[in-house]
Amino acid sequence: MHNRLTTSLISALVLASLPFIAAAQTPKSGGTLVAIVQPEPVTLTGAVNTAQPTSLIATNVYDGLLSYDNDLKPHGQLAERWEVSKDGLAITFHLRKGVKWHDGKPFTSADVKWSVENVWKTIHPRNKAILVNLTQVDTPDVNTAIFRFTKPSLALLSTLNSWGAPVLPKHLYEGTDVLNNPNNNKPVGTGPFVFKEWSRGNYITLERNPNYWDKSNGGGKPYLDKIIFKVVPDAGARAAMLENGDAQYAVFSPVPPKEAQRLADSGKVKVETNGYQWSSPVLYLDYNLNNKYLKDVRVRRAIAHAANLEGLNKVVWYGYGKPSVSIVPTTLSQFFDNTVPRYPYDIRKAEALLDEAGFPRGADGVRFAISNDYLPYGDDYRRTAEYLKQSLKRVGIEVNIRSQDTAAFTKRVYGDRDFDTAITWNASFPDPQIGLTRMYWSGWVGKNIPWTNSSGYSNPEVDRVIEQAQGAPTQAERIALFKKFQQITQTELPTLPLIELHFFTVHSPRLKGITQDGDQSQGALKNAWLEPANANLAKAGQ
Repeated sequence: MHNRLTTSLISALVLASLPFIAAAQTPKSGGTLVAIVQPEPVTLTGAVNTAQPTSLIATNVYDGLLSYDNDLKPHGQLAERWEVSKDGLAITFHLRKGVKWHDGKPFTSADVKWSVENVWKTIHPRNKAILVNLTQVDTPDVNTAIFRFTKPSLALLSTLNSWGAPVLPKHLYEGTDVLNNPNNNKPVGTGPFVFKEWSRGNYITLERNPNYWDKSNGGGKPYLDKIIFKVVPDAGARAAMLENGDAQYAVFSPVPPKEAQRLADSGKVKVETNGYQWSSPVLYLDYNLNNKYLKDVRVRRAIAHAANLEGLNKVVWYGYGKPSVSIVPTTLSQFFDNTVPRYPYDIRKAEALLDEAGFPRGADGVRFAISNDYLPYGDDYRRTAEYLKQSLKRVGIEVNIRSQDTAAFTKRVYGDRDFDTAITWNASFPDPQIGLTRMYWSGWVGKNIPWTNSSGYSNPEVDRVIEQAQGAPTQAERIALFKKFQQITQTELPTLPLIELHFFTVHSPRLKGITQDGDQSQGALKNAWLEPANANLAKAGQ
């Protein structure tokens, strides 16, 4: 509509609105934010489950040592400052003083040491690989934690936020079965919001932490009194709630992209793609290499040639993405290798490879049948499965699509490995060592750790490259190793990268303070505040 206005009229409107804009930018305390979480988390503690729905809740309850701005530069959270030794073998964190757990116990370096040695280094699916060269954490006093390594671990400083490495309370976890500790579902953290209630299948309620340590910008954080995360499985219902104002916040593309565009055009909501820089998500197809057809690399390459990624991006994701070239996305520009083997859309090439592999079409035109399990995070993943089913049917491969809830999906794919192909996504994060190598390292096979190596891929050379990159002393050496890693994995293709996803957030125009950090979509809402519902009416009256 603005394009119909004259320049002078636009200028007049801008000038007239300046006092109200200034007033609107002053955070207002109070109010309840209704947010949408989908699907429902299986647990509420990100240290034991890194799934996105868990992170949405957990990052408001727990803190990490650091946070990341829009340029992905680290800033202090539980750590006020830190130093890296000249040889890279020690990182000293100076912890924030006076921080308390939600149950009133003091936060100390002992909590950091215990979390690192008993959770991050042992069961966390990303940090276990990042911390492979960590030998111990020294705690010379209650406010200092010194990480000591046998080799430099340059990726670590890119993953220490409240999703990547949440600190757990030692006094509630020590001596227990961490994976089954009841506090995983009744979390006690140091974060801006306190866990109040989980009504299974309905909602999760968090309340303002009155003793939160962040006193920046005049204090008062968090500004919201309460957050209610509602479980809303139906995409149409999510769109209606956002459009009607019954919910004010939803992340990770909560409605189909086409619907998001309609809502944005209506002016009733805002659609933001900011806040996802830290995650750099990639959608991919995993092959089960134990399958009698898929263990042949010619079949895997044929499927790659049959998958029209441009069409997939346009038809299913409405352009909210970019066809993948490598498992390392282009957003990780220093690591991305543009020279990797490529598999352009080519039906004839796909047919020839399948014939060469010894799987001709039968009398009914079918070569063989396989199953596909898709991540149950919404319609876009189901539609991706349906699109690939139609693509593979053209070359004689029948696909049986199976659906299940998140718990069943992760057990089937990462535990039992009772699948043929699976569609899911991983966050790449600012460094391939954090988010991507876990998909290829043989040590993760069959461990029932979500978003690790489900294909069963085991290549000693790739394992060596991954391990060398973990301890390489310079970034230049790490970059060279990760390019070699891409060359091998894109040749052998145990996983087919599909789309570099551009997730979006849908929120009410009344909701402010949610686009300040590069990890906001996975971070706390401590800066968020709600403009009063009658603010626009008051402005109009004035």
